[in-house]
Amino acid sequence: MRVVVFDLETTGLSPRRGGRIVEIGAVALEDGRETEEFQSLVNPEVPIPFWVQKIHHISNRMVAGQPVAAEILPRFLEFVGSDPLVAHNAAFDIPFLRAELARIGHRDLPNRHLCTLKMSRKLNRGFPNHRLDTVAELLLGGIPEDCQRHRALDDARLAARIWLKMMEAETANGTLPLEA
Repeated sequence: MRVVVFDLETTGLSPRRGGRIVEIGAVALEDGRETEEFQSLVNPEVPIPFWVQKIHHISNRMVAGQPVAAEILPRFLEFVGSDPLVAHNAAFDIPFLRAELARIGHRDLPNRHLCTLKMSRKLNRGFPNHRLDTVAELLLGGIPEDCQRHRALDDARLAARIWLKMMEAETANGTLPLEA
């Protein structure tokens, strides 16, 4: 089975309040290993607030001249195909993806989506919280050196490794992943 673990960096906290995607990263997993990656900066066509730039370190200068959502999202959808999408806190990422798709006149996102945050809450009840950093620390022994936090591809890689670790536990327990 193939799943695509993805992450977005955005201009804000809500697409309803005008937040836009500035970076998309994804990792395809097949048979328990990473097989392909997808990454692109996205010109949001609106300024990135300074407080957000401080989080993901993506500046207005970095996205100037980059492809816009109408160019990137069809390529992302081709990469994903009909495979399930996985995200850490899918309740954040999926609405942004749907809003951008609607903005460019694309159909809704029919892919099943799963959430490593929800899975962690179910499987790791003793964790102090279920933020990506905390889950990585407790399940993986830390954030791998090849993962720079708050960059889309690196966060997708980190979430993919967490997904694989939790899927081992899910398989051992005989349960199914949780929908987002």
